[in-house]
Amino acid sequence: MPQHYIKKILDARVYDVAVETPLTEARSLSKRFANNIMLKREDLQPVFSFKIRGAYNRIAQLSEEQKSKGVICASAGNHAQGVALASKKLGIKAVIVMPQTTPDIKVKSVRDRGAKVVLKGDAFDEAAAHAQELIKKHGYTYIPPFDDPDVIAGQGTVAMEMMWQYSQPLHAVFIPVGGGGLVAGMAAYIKYLRPEIKVIGVEPEDSNCLQAAMKAGKRVVLDEVGIFADGVAVKQIGEAPWEVCKDNVDEVITVSTDEICAAIKDVFEDTRSIAEPAGALSVAGIKKYIEREQIEGENLAGVLSGANMNFDRLRYISERTEIGEKREAILAVTIPEKPGAFKTFINALHKRSITEFNYRYADSAEATIFVGIQIQAGGHGRDELVQDLRENGYSVVDLTDSDLAKQHIRHMVGGHAPAITNEKVFQFEFPERPGALLKFLMSLGTRWNISMFHYRNHGAAYSRVLLGAQVEHDEVADFEKMLDKVGFRYENMTDNEAYRLFLGAGNQK
Repeated sequence: MPQHYIKKILDARVYDVAVETPLTEARSLSKRFANNIMLKREDLQPVFSFKIRGAYNRIAQLSEEQKSKGVICASAGNHAQGVALASKKLGIKAVIVMPQTTPDIKVKSVRDRGAKVVLKGDAFDEAAAHAQELIKKHGYTYIPPFDDPDVIAGQGTVAMEMMWQYSQPLHAVFIPVGGGGLVAGMAAYIKYLRPEIKVIGVEPEDSNCLQAAMKAGKRVVLDEVGIFADGVAVKQIGEAPWEVCKDNVDEVITVSTDEICAAIKDVFEDTRSIAEPAGALSVAGIKKYIEREQIEGENLAGVLSGANMNFDRLRYISERTEIGEKREAILAVTIPEKPGAFKTFINALHKRSITEFNYRYADSAEATIFVGIQIQAGGHGRDELVQDLRENGYSVVDLTDSDLAKQHIRHMVGGHAPAITNEKVFQFEFPERPGALLKFLMSLGTRWNISMFHYRNHGAAYSRVLLGAQVEHDEVADFEKMLDKVGFRYENMTDNEAYRLFLGAGNQK
C-alpha cells in the first residue's frame, strides 16, 4: 500500500499555495529531555495548518467541468480555510458549510479567502448533511478533509520534506491523528523510504479513533469524542487512511487535556508561537514516549500541525498547564476550624510553594480547603506530599486528576448549603453561540429549583455548565427525561467527591 502512494506524493501539486516549512530544533525541550527534538512547523503555512496541502492537491486534480461547477466542504476548522484558499488560487467557486457554533474568527478567515460560508446546525454532522443537500442541488464537488487518496498524498508531502531536511537517523516521528489523512500520507512515505523509523500517532485520550481501530483490527466508531482538541475530534478513522495506517503505524500514544496544555506551553517557549490543541499533540506524545522508554540522545521529530487558536482559550490552557507538566498537585485538605490552623498547615508543607488556596467557613469544628501545591516536575513528590500531610494528622483527598475539580470546583468554593435538600448535580455540554445559554435555561422549565450554577466561556465551540437542582428521589427519572428532551449531552455528578467535599448540600462531607 505505501508504494501506491509514493508516486502520488512525489507528483502532488501543493507548492502553488503551500510553502516548504522548516524543521527546527526545539532547544529547550531537547535540553530538558536529553534527546534531539525537532518540530516540523506546519503552523507556518498560509492558513496556519498543513490542511492546505491536501485540499489544494485534491482540487487541482478536478476536471474542467467539475471546476466550473465549484467545490464544497463541511468543516469548522483548518480544512475549511485550506479549501477556501486553494479555490481562490485556482479561481473556483467554493462553498463552506460550517456549524453555527463556529467561532467568528474562523468564519471571517474563510470569508476573507473568498469562499461563501453557510452556517447550518450545532454540530459537524448537521453541517455535513446540509453540504450533501447542496451537492444534489448545485452539482458541487465535495472535498473531503481526510478520506481521499489525493488529500492523503498532499499531506504526505510533509514527510517528503522532512526526509530531505534531516539527514541524521531518526528514531521516531510523532504525528497528530484525527481522521488520519496526515498520518497515512506521512506513514506511507516514511515506511517506504526509511522503514526503520518508528511512526507514532498521537491522539487525545477521549478521541482515540485510530488506537481503537488498531486494537480491534478494524475501523470502529467511538460513542463520543472529546471537544478540547477540536481539530482531531473524529469518531472514526477514515477508510482510505486506515488501509495505510493498519500496517505502517507502529503505535498510537494518547495524551490527556492537561498534557496537551503543557505541550502548548512547551511549543511557545521554544518557538514563541501558540499551537492549537491538536497542533501540540505531537509534542505531548514525544514527552510521554521519552518518559516511558527512558531514552537519551535519540533524534525525534514531531509535526506542529496547526496554530488556529482562539485567544479566549488561553486562560483555560494556562490554568491546566502546571498540572499537565506534573508540577502542581490539587488537594482537598481538612484542617481544624480554630485560630492558627492555617499557619500550622503551611508549616506542614515544608516550604513547598502554594499555587492556589480556596476556603470558606462551613463548620465550627473543621474546614476543608481547596489547595494547589507546587511539586517537582514530572510528578515526583506528589505521593510524598500527600503522605507527609497524612502523617501530620490531616485528612487529604488528591483531586489532581478530577476534571470536575479543575473545570468548576476551583472557581466555586463557597461552602456547603445547609438548607438545600435533595440536590442533584449534572454537568452539561452545549454549543457555544449567541442565545445558547438562555435557551438552555429556558429548556429546564420551572418544576425544579436550580440550587447551583457555574458556566465559563473558554472560547471553544462547546462549553460546559455545572448545574445543581432540587429533585426528589422519586422524581429523578422525570428530571432526566426532561434533560433528554433538552438535547444537550450531560453526566450525573451528584456522587463526585470534589462536589461533595466543597459544595454538597447539607452535611455531605
